[in-house]
Amino acid sequence: MKIALLHDWIIEIAGSEKVFKEICEIIKDAEIWTIVYDKNSLKLLGIENRKVNSTIAQNFPLPKKLYRYYFFLYPIFVEQIDLSKYDIIISSSHAFIKGVLKNSNQIHICYCHTPIRYAWDLYFDYINSLNPIFKILASYFLHKIRIWDYISSQRIDYFIANSNNVAKRIKMTYNKDAIVIHPPVDVESFEVETKKENFYITAGRMVEYKKIDIIVKTFSKLKDKKLIVIGDGPNFKKIKKLSSSNVELLGRVDFETLKNYLKKAKAFIYMADEDFGILPVEAQACGTPVIAYRKGGVLESVIENKTGLFFDYQNEESLINAILKFEKIEDKFEPYEIRKNSEKFSKEEFRKKFSEFIKQFF
Repeated sequence: MKIALLHDWIIEIAGSEKVFKEICEIIKDAEIWTIVYDKNSLKLLGIENRKVNSTIAQNFPLPKKLYRYYFFLYPIFVEQIDLSKYDIIISSSHAFIKGVLKNSNQIHICYCHTPIRYAWDLYFDYINSLNPIFKILASYFLHKIRIWDYISSQRIDYFIANSNNVAKRIKMTYNKDAIVIHPPVDVESFEVETKKENFYITAGRMVEYKKIDIIVKTFSKLKDKKLIVIGDGPNFKKIKKLSSSNVELLGRVDFETLKNYLKKAKAFIYMADEDFGILPVEAQACGTPVIAYRKGGVLESVIENKTGLFFDYQNEESLINAILKFEKIEDKFEPYEIRKNSEKFSKEEFRKKFSEFIKQFF
């Protein structure tokens, strides 16, 4: 039985790529297909010696830097991938690769990280961030992409969602049911620290929907509280301008540095409406409580008043109230209980559940 493993693109190593790495570990002899890849990223995923196929986008100018700007061509490129020799297609997708063509004798299983967010639920956030000329062009192309994305989703036989949050989004967008298998988190690489230091931490890619700018503005009002900010992205300069003396921006750091700050922080601050959210689980693996916006996948990973607290609005006032509440009860949070909750999302759990699901097709 021949199997093809698909992922949108292998350029940066983020949460979806880590999921794909685990899928590759489960199915070791399958060929890999992607729209475009970077050779160093293949090494980081440990698949540099596997058979990796790409599309014509691989030959475009500066694919590593400009691959996102070619998005309007990707439906065409994806439909040119000939998978006719495979019996089973397993895609890991948050964008286009799940739209491949298949025949009636093939089974396509999609591990869906989310429907295309900038085409669907974050469409207006994305469009309103553009200048007027690009706004008109993007509106046109994204309208076409929504039509294609819906039609192509109907070719998928089985959807796996990374959270109940995304399963609802799949149902709303594609009118397809999905089972839920939470993504793998490398909790084994984190240790509990019981002696917390007097600072808060937030981390993530600095893009609009993560709302790191609001977190920084909040701490600029709380001058007696220190905030460590880890991450890089398009909004870095904007966020740096908002920072006061009690806010320290570290930019992109290595894993050991991130881990060290996560385990020593008194709490991890999270304001994104995320599909699932790996970082809140990693913080809990360190025994660090999470203060999070009450929406998205974090509702499935944080237990209120046991492993963290929630706030109801993505604004400064709501976050300030949550921080003040946390400081009144922070001694009630038990680091090893918090760690125990994170273990439900381990790599081992993912491998067990994913393997159990796909074995019915072999």
